[in-house]
Amino acid sequence: MTYKKISNCLIGAIALGLAIAGCSSQEPSTETESNTGTGTGTPAGDIDISYAIFSERDADCATYDNSYVSSVTDETLGLGFEGAVSISSDSNSCTITANNIPNHDFNDATANFVNAVAESATSYTVSRSPQLAAASTGLSQSTNNGVMLNGVVLDILSAGCYSPNSGNADPNGNVKIGCNSSSSWLLDPMSPTNNFGADIHNAHTQPTGLYHYHGDPNAMFDDNPGPAGSPLIGFAADGFPIYGSYFLDQDTGSVRKAVSGYELILGSRGTQSNSNPGGLYDGTYIDDWVFNDIGDLDECNGMTVDGQYGYYVTETYPWVINCYSGTPDSSFNK
Repeated sequence: MTYKKISNCLIGAIALGLAIAGCSSQEPSTETESNTGTGTGTPAGDIDISYAIFSERDADCATYDNSYVSSVTDETLGLGFEGAVSISSDSNSCTITANNIPNHDFNDATANFVNAVAESATSYTVSRSPQLAAASTGLSQSTNNGVMLNGVVLDILSAGCYSPNSGNADPNGNVKIGCNSSSSWLLDPMSPTNNFGADIHNAHTQPTGLYHYHGDPNAMFDDNPGPAGSPLIGFAADGFPIYGSYFLDQDTGSVRKAVSGYELILGSRGTQSNSNPGGLYDGTYIDDWVFNDIGDLDECNGMTVDGQYGYYVTETYPWVINCYSGTPDSSFNK
């Protein structure tokens, strides 16, 4: 990925806590620069977030109240796209509207998109004061799980599973579509054993052309976190923030990556049958993982740091979020 040099035309963006790598009028560079502002002033005009690395950790969605644009490229098709995101707030919530075009290039040589990316008008409501619920809510394929600050949705679950009697099953008995959250042996689209045609941003398209992430977007944050950890990169459907991978460990005083509480089950799944894929637990299916509370994060992949609950991007399952610790807003229903 390439980034652009900072310039004076984005001073207003810096005031909103974005570490931006330049304006769309400049040619891409291999350099990045990081700046963290403390103001909350609103600059005139749209803010260019093309190839931006964010720096703000404020969990109040109103902090990001503004309009943003980007100019990016479908690398395989060689087509240019213009991204547009608008965040507006009132005393209770924020509305995030976008055309679902990311602020980074997409569909690189590693991808195999079945459908071309297309602009998709989206609008989501995010609470400014989300509350932890008495019980968590599971994910389903009927809802988007969150929205990133670049306007792209987070959609963790696939619609694929082990279904050997289906007419479109592959030699391993798996299908890529037709399953729901109650199906056993759901395929994990982030597993290297599955081929969902994703690009380097762990994203691909739905039949409508909607570009969406299944895991770490490999954008908006990097491996050079600030003293408090990775920035906020989006909001889950329950209103809680989604952060990059790094956080400030209060016990050690060091900034490090958050560790998932899940681990692979050891051994064999058992004898292969119409209801069991057999073989070793290897991460092909989300049922290959079990929560053993071995890391920093809870079952939903979240934790409270310095009084703020949020979800964190992790290097292993569940990647970003596994359930909602709060109450998801109906605007995220598909």
